[in-house]
Amino acid sequence: MPEATAQGRHSAIAFILATVALDATGIGILIPITPTLIRELGGGGLDQAALYGGWLTALFAIVQFGAGPILGSLSDHYGRRPVLLTSIAAFGLSYVLMGLAPSLLWLFIAQFLAGLFSATHGTASAYLADVTPPAERARRFGMMGAAFGFGLIVGPVLGGLLVELGTRLPFFVSAALSLANMLFGALVLPESLALEHRRPFHWSNSHPVGAFLALRRHLGTARLILGVLIMQVAMQTLTTTWPYFTMHKLGWTPRTVGLSLGVFGLSTVIVQAFVTGNLSRRLGNLRTAELGFLMVAAGYVGYALGSNSAMVFACIPLTVLGFVTQPALVGLMSAQSGASMQGALQGVVASAGSLAAIFTPLVMPALFSFFARTGTPWYFPGAPFLVAAGLALAGSLIVLRGARAGQT
Repeated sequence: MPEATAQGRHSAIAFILATVALDATGIGILIPITPTLIRELGGGGLDQAALYGGWLTALFAIVQFGAGPILGSLSDHYGRRPVLLTSIAAFGLSYVLMGLAPSLLWLFIAQFLAGLFSATHGTASAYLADVTPPAERARRFGMMGAAFGFGLIVGPVLGGLLVELGTRLPFFVSAALSLANMLFGALVLPESLALEHRRPFHWSNSHPVGAFLALRRHLGTARLILGVLIMQVAMQTLTTTWPYFTMHKLGWTPRTVGLSLGVFGLSTVIVQAFVTGNLSRRLGNLRTAELGFLMVAAGYVGYALGSNSAMVFACIPLTVLGFVTQPALVGLMSAQSGASMQGALQGVVASAGSLAAIFTPLVMPALFSFFARTGTPWYFPGAPFLVAAGLALAGSLIVLRGARAGQT
């Protein structure tokens, strides 16, 4: 396949953005469906389904965490095109397996494959970097972030609507979209990595441990990185616990869960696009980050104590404002790090997010399961949100001390 040319780049970039959006849609579409499918396959109540759902989410995150560097190294050796097209096709087939799953074990196997082949974000980013002049890369990566956000809006809504026509239908629709995208890519995607720029594949260079070793180079910003990790855990508490919590406490259907997450996703995109930058300019990065922590804590207390759907929906805007925190923290850390350390810093931030994606679904759904089950010594299904609120408050104090330490 010839290298990317100016004439073909528009379609190729459209394909990359579609791939990112579909990856996010695939993640989001599972959220409102998973409780119902788990109960179909394994029986039991929502408290037991929450445990299985947490394990499924953690498995996805663990596999994706390990597969990302491997796929990236493979694309450095074989080129971006074959890795992207193969991954998308396999991702679509993993949806077929989920739709056909006759048992929980089958569902776990399909989720393993989904995590393995959905780790294409790094390869897609590399493709954009290959075909984009340095001065335009920030804009293109911003488009990529918007595509991911769009997928996170569409996924839960689509899952919540389609599940009413059958629990398995959303998986087959997702598979069809992925395979159609693969065919589109086969037609329009040229190779972007020239042969002279490729490097041999070595397993020793294809693991995520190096990102964590970079922490040693950022001792001055260690508390701020810990703040990023805490905020990621707090924010991911919502996606890992929300469907079980709202179905159990408020009697919501998968449709209502999906629509609520669509509202949440749309609000998040609006905040990231229009609020974060303005707040940082007006208040500064530190105060913006502190405000984000406090808003998340307030919103989560509202979820934990709310007694009806109106109260819960009213707390969504507070929670969404938490998304101003991470950009503000990255701005603080970037100012404390030299120009030669910016890439390593971003790697550490990404690793913090990956750790949170593994830790949160293992802990927070288990908390919900314990406090929501029949016979528990203290019935309180909002426990995960109360714990996350406490973490957010602790994170605000840690970040405040870290920022002051960086100024000395």
